[in-house]
Amino acid sequence: MTVTMIEMDDKVRLRTWTAGSTVSQRFPAVLLHGGPGLPDYLAPVAHMIDDLCLIHRYDQRGTGDSPWQGEHTIDRHVRDLASLLDAWGHDRVVLMGHSFGTNMASYFLLAHPERVAGLVQIAGPFLDPWREADQAAQRARRTDEQQARLDELEAIESRTESEEIEYLTLSWFTDHADQTRAWEWALASAHTLRPVNYTMNAQLNAAKKIDPLEAHVDELREHLPPGAVIIGGAGDSRPADALRRLGEQLGCEVSILPNAGHSPWLDAPEQFAAVLRTAVQANPTAS
Repeated sequence: MTVTMIEMDDKVRLRTWTAGSTVSQRFPAVLLHGGPGLPDYLAPVAHMIDDLCLIHRYDQRGTGDSPWQGEHTIDRHVRDLASLLDAWGHDRVVLMGHSFGTNMASYFLLAHPERVAGLVQIAGPFLDPWREADQAAQRARRTDEQQARLDELEAIESRTESEEIEYLTLSWFTDHADQTRAWEWALASAHTLRPVNYTMNAQLNAAKKIDPLEAHVDELREHLPPGAVIIGGAGDSRPADALRRLGEQLGCEVSILPNAGHSPWLDAPEQFAAVLRTAVQANPTAS
């Protein structure tokens, strides 16, 4: 694996990872992590397919080892991805988004359809209506005491490190289908995926509301590459029906894994790896 800092047009340097097969005839894959405001966490996903194709990951600006302070916009992040493709020397790639990364993949497809050879969307994008069902499922997975503590921590303007870890764990353990291990996984993420860029989170979520993907479904369907697939988990607090509905609108295959949550490589690694590898192999080759 190669770790490289790549400079953008505004001199910001983004941390990137490159791994996988350099002799494969398949298009390279670029993994887009979610958040927004978290560093990259998709190394386990990359490892599941690194024998099939070349794989790139990166910390989005303002996260991890891609430091930056400024206004976050969808357009700025789309331009970053286009610049990274140029730096890597790729005209076309397969985009693999997770969570909010599926939104970024969709916005990039709208802006640069000629550069997207394939699309694999993991746990997203969720188009309205979905939030009420998600909130209800999350609340059902928390005890009254856990919910009260979460509300208490959320109200604190400046949390200590231990309070932030507790807050993130309480926020994230409901993402998982396997509730016997959910706390363990959420706690591990709370320790490693910090600091959260809450400013980035707020700005990109606001930008998503100003120019919602719901307004571009017809255009997305028009530009959708062959073999595109949405992979979700039946045990995600976010409703799988929203993914099925989007798949019908796009004419896109949707695979809902019965024992998986929002991070299906944790809940159902073998099932997820099989579906992911099939999706990669179904994409057109570069030759």
